[in-house]
Amino acid sequence: MLVLGLYSSPGLCATGEPAAPPQIDAAPCLAAIAAGDDDRVLSICADVIDNEKTARGDRLKALIARAGVLARRDQADRAIADYDAVLRLDPMLADIFNARGELWRKKGDRVKAVHDFDAALKLKPDHAKAKANHRALAQELERLGAQMAVAGKPSFNCATARRAVEKAICVNPELADLDREIYAANARVLREAASEGPPAVRALQRKQDEFIARRNAAFGRPGYDLKKAMRERLQDLNGVDGY
Repeated sequence: MLVLGLYSSPGLCATGEPAAPPQIDAAPCLAAIAAGDDDRVLSICADVIDNEKTARGDRLKALIARAGVLARRDQADRAIADYDAVLRLDPMLADIFNARGELWRKKGDRVKAVHDFDAALKLKPDHAKAKANHRALAQELERLGAQMAVAGKPSFNCATARRAVEKAICVNPELADLDREIYAANARVLREAASEGPPAVRALQRKQDEFIARRNAAFGRPGYDLKKAMRERLQDLNGVDGY
């Protein structure tokens, strides 16, 4: 009688199903986290994160630690992916929403950043970092909105512009922005000079008036570069270093 033998395969259990991965010892990863050893966190915690039999708490600790290392090393996308995994395991961690929001803001995605800061504050209304981040981002968005509202508009009313140079500025968004920046910079230097007394303020205003007069008289003449003249005036107001 023919007897059929049963053979075991290294990757199969007795039922023929794939064998479960052996449980990983999380202790070395947790020790690296406790020691603040970023290199070891990256090198040994991946096995703890990827192993299906890792205890939930250990996986959370490893994910959070690795995300922190990746964020510090400017690997925002990978850090965000780890924070995503953390929040799938535990969506009640205000600190993680805030940390992910900071990365979204760093990447320039203000909408996702606001959502994460909001989520952190819903979970923990007194979360100091999330409150500060939310407030700073709201102010940034307000400034951007104000800038967009005046983008391409000069410091004067184009509807009443009569001079050729003013009309040229009105139809060119880049020149219009330069004009507005010059106006704002001049207003700033006048405020700063106020403590030195009226003579100092008058001297600075006279320089601005002279620039406007030269601009008006020279515009349209051969060789006159309006954009260059405006940039030079803005640099003069802001200083060589832009301050």
